[in-house]
Amino acid sequence: MVALLNSTMPILGIPSSFLQKPISLPALSCFRNNGDVSGLHEQRLEVNKNEDISKSLSDDGQNVKHDNIWQLFREAQQNILYLNNQRLGAIEELNKIKKEKQSILDKIKKLEAVKQESADKLSICSELLLRIDSMVLGNVISLAEASDFRSLVLHHKVSVADVFNVISHKRDSELVGELRHFSDQSKKNGFHIIHICTEMTPLVSRGSVASYVTGIARALQRKGHLAEVILPKYACLDLDEVQGLREVNVEVYSYFNGQLHGNRIWTGVVYGVGVTLIEPLDHSSFFSREMIYGYPDDFERFSYFCRASLDYIVKCGKQPDILHLHNWETAIVAPLFWDVFVNKGLGGTRILLTIHNFNSQGTEQPDKLALCGLDPSSLHCPDRLQDNTNTQLVNILKGGVVYSNRVVIMSSIHPKHAIIRNLSNELEPTLNVHGDKLSVAPYGFEKSTWDPQTDYFLPENFNAENMNGKAVCKVALLQRLGLSEHSSTILVGCSFSEGADIDEKKMKDIVLNAKKHDVQFIFMETSERPDLNQALESLHMEFKVDDDNIKFVRSYDEALSHLLFAGSDSILCRSFHDPTDETPLKALRYGAVPIAVDSDSHTNRNFINHDQEATKYSKLINNTFGNMSLGLAIDELRSNPSKWKRRIMEAMAHDLSWDGECYEVHVAAYSAIKNM
Repeated sequence: MVALLNSTMPILGIPSSFLQKPISLPALSCFRNNGDVSGLHEQRLEVNKNEDISKSLSDDGQNVKHDNIWQLFREAQQNILYLNNQRLGAIEELNKIKKEKQSILDKIKKLEAVKQESADKLSICSELLLRIDSMVLGNVISLAEASDFRSLVLHHKVSVADVFNVISHKRDSELVGELRHFSDQSKKNGFHIIHICTEMTPLVSRGSVASYVTGIARALQRKGHLAEVILPKYACLDLDEVQGLREVNVEVYSYFNGQLHGNRIWTGVVYGVGVTLIEPLDHSSFFSREMIYGYPDDFERFSYFCRASLDYIVKCGKQPDILHLHNWETAIVAPLFWDVFVNKGLGGTRILLTIHNFNSQGTEQPDKLALCGLDPSSLHCPDRLQDNTNTQLVNILKGGVVYSNRVVIMSSIHPKHAIIRNLSNELEPTLNVHGDKLSVAPYGFEKSTWDPQTDYFLPENFNAENMNGKAVCKVALLQRLGLSEHSSTILVGCSFSEGADIDEKKMKDIVLNAKKHDVQFIFMETSERPDLNQALESLHMEFKVDDDNIKFVRSYDEALSHLLFAGSDSILCRSFHDPTDETPLKALRYGAVPIAVDSDSHTNRNFINHDQEATKYSKLINNTFGNMSLGLAIDELRSNPSKWKRRIMEAMAHDLSWDGECYEVHVAAYSAIKNM
């Protein structure tokens, strides 16, 4: 027992020497009443009496001290047991977290492996096609054999990628031998599309064209078609994402202003899509400037590029099904094709023009058409390129509409007749004449990156059929940002894209009104634009004092961005009309209601709802959330959560990515013009 106590006392803060120390009592003396020392007999009696009292006191003190020690010991024992249970619980929780972390890491590795395998196969096919082009330019193979090899790659992508997994280190003669050995005739089952354009994400982006070109090209390739892109080699290109960038060691000549001019050709692969870059040698200043657009000689610059692209296609012996043009900058390809190039081995090719907006149409003096080899006198007439308003000029976008086999107008919200009547900027007569050519397609987003069912940034995945993971994501988001976790709280995310203009006053009013209804806000910066960051800084200063329901994330975080969409009940966006803003599309995909801050963007339900020419996305927005303010959304979520959930699940079921309606409209257009 003593040993046990001795071992326990350091825990209790009691020195172990406590029990070993003797108890000392003061010396006893016996006095008479007058203070003199008594006699011997009286003294012995007094001493004996005092000894009995002292012994009794000592025994009582020892008992009390032992009782106190046992009490402390029992409390210490209980504390030790409690701490040990806490330690075991913490170890168990830590092991659980480690297992979950390892499970997530394994899942990420598996998804990345699948994604990389698919991307690698597309990249191999694209790289092989570009090598075929360079072998044609170097006279290694004939145009006819090049056409056969391209068909081989197009129709046997999977097996070709497995056989030709290493291309860059092979000599041309070795590669040709393997292609001939592997050659196999097969029935055609996909389109070959070449985009001639001025932008492509992530190489160069100044507007909606860039993300659209990359998005639709990747979607087409995922569905078994072959897509290529031809771009000017701007000095400002971001080449970090280009795989296998190489210069073709053969100059390609193109016609311009009565002469042949040399061009340097570069090839590479971006996200599995083959990309060709054309660099003028004699007119090197055309694309070595700071800006992409906005120069007085833009017509000269882009007409040179368009003519060089067609000369390059013919030189390589390419025979695409579709030449896909974009806006006025490459619309000149359409009259060039039919007046100059259709009989140069391109008899089976057709033209599709995409128009992203009608604000810039490329009006120019007619005589400048001769620079790229066109006849001004035959084209400067009302039913061809003559401008509808200023008849002294030619309108390049109008020429694209007239000479293309099909025209796709990109607009997520507006129907065809509204675009023609209200948004075409004097092209209404031309569009009415060629109305049968026109179709409308919505913008999209990259499905391979933004899909809650496979998103490896999320703690738990979910979809329209099983929404349980969304609640898990909400809790994870609140915990990560240190916000309170009340089940009744509505969470609103705000992540404006880099081209968005924020109305600070309107945003403050929205936040102040919503705060009365137990709403939490998360604002996340996604841009390096100083003016956008300044607007968020102003909001931050307005609400940062004593407000635990508003959180500002001051730097962009990719994983947190995905969690923001997955965990929020609603996402604020600037409008539904901005083609460069993918926020409403991603919000719907992740089960969050998009709320437009710009009240002017609210669509008129009665105007579009019954329009058969409206896109599916337009009908979805107008029938659900197009006219909904944040206040109305809060009221509905609280008063009728089952209806809210049903609407969310219905919206999530729509494929709003590039692979959805946008892809369907384009393939229908390709099929229509190939069957002419």
